[in-house]
Amino acid sequence: MLTVIGEGLIDVVRRPSGTESHPGGSPLNVAIGLARLDHPVQFIGRYGDDAHGRMLTEHLKGSGVLVPLPADTAPTSVATAQLDHHGAASYHFDLDWHLPDLRDRLDTLLSATTLVHTGSIAAVLEPGADQVLHVVERARPRATIGFDPNCRPTITSDPDVVRGRVERFVALADVVKASDEDLAWLYPGVDPLESARRWLTLGAPEGPAIVVVTRGADGPWAACRAGEAQANPPRVRVADTVGAGDSFMAALLSGIVDRELDGAQRRPELRRLDVRELQRILEFAARAAAVTVSRPGANPPNRAEVRAGAPAPSSAPAEGGAL
Repeated sequence: MLTVIGEGLIDVVRRPSGTESHPGGSPLNVAIGLARLDHPVQFIGRYGDDAHGRMLTEHLKGSGVLVPLPADTAPTSVATAQLDHHGAASYHFDLDWHLPDLRDRLDTLLSATTLVHTGSIAAVLEPGADQVLHVVERARPRATIGFDPNCRPTITSDPDVVRGRVERFVALADVVKASDEDLAWLYPGVDPLESARRWLTLGAPEGPAIVVVTRGADGPWAACRAGEAQANPPRVRVADTVGAGDSFMAALLSGIVDRELDGAQRRPELRRLDVRELQRILEFAARAAAVTVSRPGANPPNRAEVRAGAPAPSSAPAEGGAL
């Protein structure tokens, strides 16, 4: 069992042609992406007992994601995405991020888990962020940890505060993904790849085994203990970039699980991953992101769609920048 913990919300997407609503939230999208790549996964998050909350639960269950926590009485969170004529998104959020008291349930929820992923708003916005950190700390002795900061400056505008929180999660994580825009915001004036290389040393003697940087048209880059790798992004006609980074993250974690490198007992093998195998994982993740940007909304592909690839090549980059 894989576990994703974090926010689920409704993306209200405003396009030049009109407005529509989709289930979203970075961790929720990763959970959907993992399930569509044939992994058993549960989503630990919050949503309200309202129409938006029912949309989220139907979306999760429709893709085979287990939802062990019930709805609560607070409104479901909403993110409004304004798309420009190129399909790039800017966001406004109306959020309530917290979790119920999990102390009596946490060991049961994590008992079969070999990988826990979190990130984005869930890792930095109080009061839920401290709860998420506690879950990750409890899970780490038994599970691989995935983390994606997916920074949202419109919500948490102080990079000094966010940087400290992000680095605590990075030091606990085994697999980390960030965009070059995330790193440029967290570490102004520093080459994002240099920041990523430094992340590889956090939490020593353990710390991350893999740090990945997504770079839009330049393609994903990654560092592991054996060296560095990169992959060329497929070229596709972009519908929008919503959820591209989340599909990439799900496929990145899927690549680890497919190689049976998940679980704390496999941490030494994960740290011995060679550069060529890392490049194959990057290529798989880039193809997943390419399929996602070729169609509207956060709609991660299944395994057959990743193998088939995205349709209609063009000059647009497949990988969605900071998303």
